[in-house]
Amino acid sequence: MTAVLVGTAYAMAPGQEGAGTGGGLAAFVPLILMFVIFYFLLIRPQQKKAKQHQQFLNDLKKDDMVVTTGGVHGKITGIADTIVTLEIAPNVRIKVSRSAVSGKSETAARPSEEKPK
Repeated sequence: MTAVLVGTAYAMAPGQEGAGTGGGLAAFVPLILMFVIFYFLLIRPQQKKAKQHQQFLNDLKKDDMVVTTGGVHGKITGIADTIVTLEIAPNVRIKVSRSAVSGKSETAARPSEEKPK
């Protein structure tokens, strides 16, 4: 009976001192690796795209053909600090927020070139 209790006592004894210290740092390596992958695949390209879009908004000028985030195509007829005036049809102008301009419109017909029906 004592042999059984002694075997149990050895099984419950603490392990070697140096065996558990490397496991703590090794557990964080996959987490750090995932963060690095997310940074280069998701975060960094999004920051680059946002920077390019901000530069595009800063470079807007009169007579540029643009499209808004709502899908409205038009020609810029006036620019203020945060407001852009678009001509979407002959003598039809709307004001939109500068941040609502999503890109250049190469395929839109210029409002002054359209012929009335």
